[in-house]
Amino acid sequence: MPDTFASSFTALFLAALGISVAIRIWLASRQIRHVCASRDRVPAEFADRVALEAHRKAADYTVAKVRFGFVALAVETALLLVLTLGGGIDALANWWQARWPELTAGLGLIFSLLLVSGAVDLPLAWWRQFAIEARFGFNRMTPRLFLTDILKSALLAAVIGAPVILAVLWLMGTMGSYWWLHVWLFWCCFNLLILFIYPTWIAPLFNKFEPLAEGEVRQRVEALLARCGFHSGGLFVMDGSRRSAHGNAYFTGFGKTKRIVFFDTLLKRLQPAEIEAVLAHELGHFKRRHVVKRIITMFVLSLFFLAALGQLISAPWFYAGLGVGAEVQGTAVALVLFFLVMPAFVFPLTPLGSMLSRKHEFEADHYAAQHASSEDLVHALVKLYEDNAATLTPDPLHSLFYDSHPPAAIRIAHLKAAT
Repeated sequence: MPDTFASSFTALFLAALGISVAIRIWLASRQIRHVCASRDRVPAEFADRVALEAHRKAADYTVAKVRFGFVALAVETALLLVLTLGGGIDALANWWQARWPELTAGLGLIFSLLLVSGAVDLPLAWWRQFAIEARFGFNRMTPRLFLTDILKSALLAAVIGAPVILAVLWLMGTMGSYWWLHVWLFWCCFNLLILFIYPTWIAPLFNKFEPLAEGEVRQRVEALLARCGFHSGGLFVMDGSRRSAHGNAYFTGFGKTKRIVFFDTLLKRLQPAEIEAVLAHELGHFKRRHVVKRIITMFVLSLFFLAALGQLISAPWFYAGLGVGAEVQGTAVALVLFFLVMPAFVFPLTPLGSMLSRKHEFEADHYAAQHASSEDLVHALVKLYEDNAATLTPDPLHSLFYDSHPPAAIRIAHLKAAT
């Protein structure tokens, strides 16, 4: 009977993986066809704002990224199969458990998988940065900075990640059948702590942050914050141009550590009134409690997934169905197996997250239209679409599935209606 369950779960996993891969390939193919079909014609609503050459560049950039996605998908799928049904996790777990105590072996297994995954992803990330981004004029990163970022990220993962992983594995092994509830509480506290310390301790390891200089932009921003009743820990400019020509602005932190951060590329491109409108949009996310809602959603989902793992961790068919022998079954193996294969099962639900995100974007736009100029926000968005080479003509189904922001035409139509 256990062998039957294991075989059935193997078949179920392969079916879920095959469906998710097929959907991704189908959507990517639709996106390429749709963007290419519209490449030589700027949509009528943007004809007076976006040059044909910029529109073509956005189309070519989008297609290049989607085509590269086929390669990344093939590598990702192959690695998953090698690690699971190919016996990769089983071999690594056997090696570590033969030499170290349970907790140390579990930590070694997880870091080994991170190392393998990072090594496989490295050439893909390199090509993405120094071929695709460079080809379209967006890359500002040097090979030295690229490698330095990887080293810093690895050291940070070791310093912060190792104690966290050990704590999780210890809770899983000592808290009985409700270990998943203890792990969830610990995970929630850890994430809230990261939200507090990220702006002042982690982000400066990768970028420089300087106070926003005195002038019209700062005056407009401070007036907007006063009108909206928003209190922040400071206004900062980040040296985003060290790595990319893309522009952005965002909030970071939580509580008294909240910061407003502008990319230097954004400040150079937009007019003061347009920057004010973009910030009003970001304030809309805060005022409509989108950040809190997303945190709560993340916590609820993590509780659900950990509870599901709590049911699977003692099921022999779960391990055997994913290529792991009985001699290495345990907490660390169950943890990595679950979070490796879970995306294949939940991928069809991706549109739900995208739909919620787009709803939040519409709400933030509406807030911006109430507290700043909607026309200035439209001008800013068009410039950002153009500067970031974001396609104005995405495939509707691809956009529905993946896009966290509404398509440009729909978004701008909503803004004009709110005027």
